[in-house]
Amino acid sequence: MRHGTSSTGDFGQRLRGLRARAGLSQEALSHTAGVSVRALADMERGRTRGPQRRTVQALSEALRLDDDEAAALEGAAALGRPRPGTATGPAAAGTLALPRDIEDFTARGPALARLVDLARDAERGRPVVTVVTGQPGLGKTAFAVHAAHRLAPHFPDGQFALHLHGMDPEPTTPREALARLLGAVGVAEAAIPSGTDDRAGLWRSLSGGRRLLLLLDNAADESQVIPLLPGTGASLTMVTSRHALAGLESVHRADLALLRREEAVELLTRIIGPERVQAEAQAARDLSDLCGHLPLAVRIAGQRLLSRPHERLGKLVARLTAEGRRLDGLQAGSLRVRAAFALSYRQLRPQARIFLRRAALAAGADFSPETGALLAGLSCDEALACAEELTDAGLLHSEPATERYRFHDLLKLYAAEQVTAEDGPEARDAALDRAANWMLRRATAAALHFDVHRDGTAPHGDPDPEGAPAGQEEARAWLEAEQAQWLAALRRAHDAGRHRQVLDTAEAMHWFSDRNQHWEQWVEVFQRSADSARALGSRREEAVHLNCLAWAYNLCLHDPHSALESAEAALVAARECGDGLQEGWALGYSAGALHRLGRTQEAHARLHEAARRLAQQDTPQSRLAELTILNSLGTLLRQAGRAAEALDIHRRSERICRVGVPGRTQELIALYHAVAQQQIGNDLAALERWHEAEPPLRQALAAFEDAQMPAWAEAARLDLGQVLTATGHREARQTLLDAHHALTALRSPRQAEAAAALASLDKATAAT
Repeated sequence: MRHGTSSTGDFGQRLRGLRARAGLSQEALSHTAGVSVRALADMERGRTRGPQRRTVQALSEALRLDDDEAAALEGAAALGRPRPGTATGPAAAGTLALPRDIEDFTARGPALARLVDLARDAERGRPVVTVVTGQPGLGKTAFAVHAAHRLAPHFPDGQFALHLHGMDPEPTTPREALARLLGAVGVAEAAIPSGTDDRAGLWRSLSGGRRLLLLLDNAADESQVIPLLPGTGASLTMVTSRHALAGLESVHRADLALLRREEAVELLTRIIGPERVQAEAQAARDLSDLCGHLPLAVRIAGQRLLSRPHERLGKLVARLTAEGRRLDGLQAGSLRVRAAFALSYRQLRPQARIFLRRAALAAGADFSPETGALLAGLSCDEALACAEELTDAGLLHSEPATERYRFHDLLKLYAAEQVTAEDGPEARDAALDRAANWMLRRATAAALHFDVHRDGTAPHGDPDPEGAPAGQEEARAWLEAEQAQWLAALRRAHDAGRHRQVLDTAEAMHWFSDRNQHWEQWVEVFQRSADSARALGSRREEAVHLNCLAWAYNLCLHDPHSALESAEAALVAARECGDGLQEGWALGYSAGALHRLGRTQEAHARLHEAARRLAQQDTPQSRLAELTILNSLGTLLRQAGRAAEALDIHRRSERICRVGVPGRTQELIALYHAVAQQQIGNDLAALERWHEAEPPLRQALAAFEDAQMPAWAEAARLDLGQVLTATGHREARQTLLDAHHALTALRSPRQAEAAAALASLDKATAAT
């Protein structure tokens, strides 16, 4: 044995001698071993006589001791630790020892780094409290335990873990918890005060002089936690809870999120091994997605696969893909996702339980308190209170910028199960019908704000006039936010045979859809309304909605085959009922589809026929339809190399707009005028009259932007960018770049044209 390392003697003297022999300062040893300078000083001075085994191991590694030296240092430390039989309190320190760390702990790097920083704050003598919250299954306890093991060397006077049983019917009382903590620091049972306040005072007094790490796991509420917090001294307390514990003051928060997909796959890999994951890499990713990246669910799936070493990952993926069986598949031994959710669900007030399970019936990724209120049969104020309570309980997530809420996928499945188990089909259907009727009435009234035939007064028929959207901006915001809800309501009304309601809603959407032609959902809306018109035996309405459907196929889905089929059916219905206006529209929509299919001559013939048919009628609707047909006809002429003829046609459209259409607002005519200006600009560009083309295109772009019609505006921006390129304007590239980004987001077929124009400009710039 080397000089200065005899097997007996005081731990502090031995440590000081080993450090001096290694030529290390306290600061250097602290940095290498991960033990604070203050803790080292306390050990060397004899204030800390028996540091824990893991602390001694860290010091031995930092000092590069051989096995004999490390054993001798550990023996000296063991002499200073309390004997197992000397604890006289009701719960000795050993009974509050940290649970076992898990070897396959994954991710949470930033949150762990934050806790390391907090541990350093505690070393400066300030008690630090951090609250770890999140929904069931996020691994709050696993994270806190892992962090406690990592931070243990910073707290040589003890690391205690106390389960507060916050989700049990009778959680641990502060009085009970304080008795266990006092016993853990050596207070004899007879010396523990009887009252909670006295116990809390004694605990604060004793903990204030020690460097402690305290894990309070599964807290019920603030009142349970506050008496247990040290008041002074160098301690770190971690509190885990499914509740937000928003009433705790001066605390740090670690709100755990779902794992990222790659982190979920990494966790799965650590559980079952890299070979199986590499052999079925896509199945591993799919499995992580089906688990919703929830750590508990991924762990259960991994444990299940680990117990079945020959089972393929794809087999479990196939089982979980069937939604009705997903929660059944996510169980392994005593680990069950459903049980984790049930624990929180049973703690809720009856009203909050109703709200949670009924909210699972909402369509789409998120929902408003308004929707939850309709489904649960509550007032909006009651629903909002429930939503906030469920958010605090970690069962819902609130959107950061809007008053909307969303479920985790697996929790939504669990909540939907409770609807079946507790409400039954009659209550479920009643809730859905109540919500659907309300949603369709609100959607119809909101969409009518965009109807150009209105006289400016607020639409009638909203189910809650006081809370109804006021004006187009609020109406647009509501229709966009509740898109999934009112579309689901339309489906329910259609399937239930409420065809007049379907037609009224779809009819109201006509002008609103024109401003949002990038929404693919319009195909479903007008398919259902056309079906409802047919069911009611109304050929005129069937022609109207088949024409709307042809429009949607042409401009929203870019499917000319289906557009032509719908337009042909509309033409038949219009001729049968003698509706010349719908006949003109059907000819126009079929021409658009024929042009996209490359059948140009047929398209020209249809447009000429449509223009002739509409010119024979003397109604405001026919004049507007004629403007659309003329603009389309001019566009086809230009694309056929007849730009001068196209310019004449579009000038004719412009003259009609300047004269105006009786009974139609100037705002509406301004949009038709903007379309004509866009086409005039394109005609002039085709004639290489570049500088003349720029002003009308800028005017068209401004008009579409003012009207908030992105699909129209971005097409005009692309046209303008191409003209600016030809004139060598400095704005050309930025204009094309903006158009390309927006058209890509809108899924427009013209995004390829924008990309080609950008590439051509960049190539020309590089050449010069």
